[in-house]
Amino acid sequence: MKAPCIDHLVVLASDLPTGMAWCERTLGIITTAGGEHPLMGTHNRIFNVSSPAHPRAYLEIIAINSIATPAIPASARRWFDMDDASLQQQVAQHGPQLIHWVASVPDVAERCTALAALDIERGAIITASRPTPNGLLQWQITVREDGLRLMDGCVPTLIQWGAVHPCDSLPASGVQLQKLSLQHPQAATLQAACEAIGVAASVAITPGTPSSNTPRLLAQLSTPRGPVTLSSFTPQE
Repeated sequence: MKAPCIDHLVVLASDLPTGMAWCERTLGIITTAGGEHPLMGTHNRIFNVSSPAHPRAYLEIIAINSIATPAIPASARRWFDMDDASLQQQVAQHGPQLIHWVASVPDVAERCTALAALDIERGAIITASRPTPNGLLQWQITVREDGLRLMDGCVPTLIQWGAVHPCDSLPASGVQLQKLSLQHPQAATLQAACEAIGVAASVAITPGTPSSNTPRLLAQLSTPRGPVTLSSFTPQE
C-alpha cells in the first residue's frame, strides 16, 4: 500500500490551447497527453513532474470543455472551483494559474473521516474515469457539491487511484517538482489537516509574514528553462 503523497498540481486555464501555449512559454515543454472528463465536462493535458523528492507526481492543465455537457446534476458544481466566476475572471485576465493540488491516499474514506474530526468537510467520494490510449483510468476523488477547494486551495483534494496511475505511462518531461509550499494565515489548521491526510512531510507550511500573508501555493520546479516557481496568487491591482 503506497503512502500518502503529492499526486498532482492543478493549473486552471480558460481553454486548453491557452494552457498549452502557457506551458510551452513558461516551462519550455509541449504536452499532448490527457483527455476528457465526461462527469465534469472538463478536459486536460498532463505531464510527469516526478522527482526524487516526489517520485509519482504530475502537473495537470485543466479547462472547461465548452462543447461538453457535464453529467453531474445541474445544481452541482465542477471540481476545483472551476465554476467560480471570480476565479474564471482572474484566469481570463492573467492567464493560466496554479490553483490547487491533489493528494494521493490509499484509503480515501479513512482520510475523509480524519478530516471530519477536525471539522473539515472534504466532500463526497465519487468514482470518475477517463479513457486513454493505454486503457481506462479510474479513480475515487473527493468533490464537494459546491465544488469548493478549501482554505484557498491549500487543503488538497484527495484521490485514490485504481490499478493504473497516470505516471505509469507518462515519460519524463524535463520538468521536476522540487518543493510545494503552502502559505496561509491559518497555518496551524492547515498543518493539522495535512497531518490527518498524511502529507505534512511532503509540503512546507507557513503563515506568511505580516506584510505578505495572502493565502497561496508555491510550486518550485526545475525546467528546461531553468528554475520556475508557480504561484497561486496573482495581484489584482
